Amino acid sequence: MLGSGIIKGLAVTAKNFVGSFHDPARYTTVEYPEVKPKLPEAYRNFPFLVSETAADPMGTLRCVACKICEKECPPQCIYIVRETDEKGKPKPVPKVFDIDISVCMSCQICVEVCPFDAIKMDQEFEIAKTGRFTELLLNREQLAKPNSYYHQIHPQEAAGVDAALAEQKAKAEAAKAAKAAKAAAAIAPKAAEPPPPTPPAP
Repeated sequence: MLGSGIIKGLAVTAKNFVGSFHDPARYTTVEYPEVKPKLPEAYRNFPFLVSETAADPMGTLRCVACKICEKECPPQCIYIVRETDEKGKPKPVPKVFDIDISVCMSCQICVEVCPFDAIKMDQEFEIAKTGRFTELLLNREQLAKPNSYYHQIHPQEAAGVDAALAEQKAKAEAAKAAKAAKAAAAIAPKAAEPPPPTPPAP
């Protein structure tokens, strides 16, 4: 019958309209910005740096300034400078870690290539700025967020990362203990040997 599709569509609309008053799960819209939409865990926007604690984000960054993400970034929007000591020797700490989010295309390649699980994708989408230049260039202080925040936005992924890091730490400690035990075992026989005899006096 002519127009049956329109009638069926209006029937579905009316059903959802009436049903939404009794079942909030059937809401098709939210009253944004008063009500924030619930984002799926896989949603991603721009990268952030993971720190172990919120109390000392700069001192507990997982990033060691290896610069792999900087090299692999397709739009080249990551800029890293390594920290150095008083003798000029590089330290595994980023002195500068900037991301230009006006260029970033949210490809997540930086996350995939990071061997230390130090950079992850954020879910923050309310990032409108009044300027076009320095406001969109985020430094390490702005990028650093605690591991608890990572667990909040990506709970399953963060739990898997923590488990993998804990396993790596346990293996490293076991290898260190085995090396120390081997060194101690090598020293013990030498200590047990009697001293060489004193040569006779002429």
